[in-house]
Amino acid sequence: MVKNRSETREHIVETAARLLDGEGAAALTIRAVAQAAGLQAPAIYRFFEDKDALLDAVAEHVFTAYVAGKAVADDGDPVADLRAGWDAHIGFGLANSALFGLLVTPGRPSPAAEAGLAVLRARVHRIAETGRLRVPESLAVELVHAAGTGTVLALLGRPPADRDPGLAEAMYEAVLARILTDAPAPPAVSPAPAKLTGAERALLAEWLDRG
Repeated sequence: MVKNRSETREHIVETAARLLDGEGAAALTIRAVAQAAGLQAPAIYRFFEDKDALLDAVAEHVFTAYVAGKAVADDGDPVADLRAGWDAHIGFGLANSALFGLLVTPGRPSPAAEAGLAVLRARVHRIAETGRLRVPESLAVELVHAAGTGTVLALLGRPPADRDPGLAEAMYEAVLARILTDAPAPPAVSPAPAKLTGAERALLAEWLDRG
């Protein structure tokens, strides 16, 4: 079956994602992807400038599919939304270890990683608007991001059976304690004025007339 350009690109990305997941980052070469996709290597370059561009497309594809399955929304309690984002970040990293390692490689900026940071900044900003941040927004973003990335890497560094299931929770609570204040007290509400009796209304009218 002949594929159109969009279908061919999608086929290449999906093939690369499977190759990365099954054999690791070292196996992900242009030649290997082309062979697995049933194409010649030059055909890959008609869609992607280089390997990094292909990796960015793979990251976007895999992360979009993961988040869609988790239904992370930003329409409720901003602190709860931050927690949902944290859980999605940890879950994605553990489910996609090879790709996660590439996304956090120093010196290799990734559009997918930058998009994730943009989402985190927006979530932290929403918390700031409630008056609950005890640190500047930029510092809060860096703390959450560093803690999340470090937690994933620490867990991936151990065999699955030896991973502490409480590490992510403990780290999240520690970060929250550092960046959040207690919930602000509800604003004081002035008591509703008492209703005037007929005599009081008449007396008030008389005072106003005298003024």
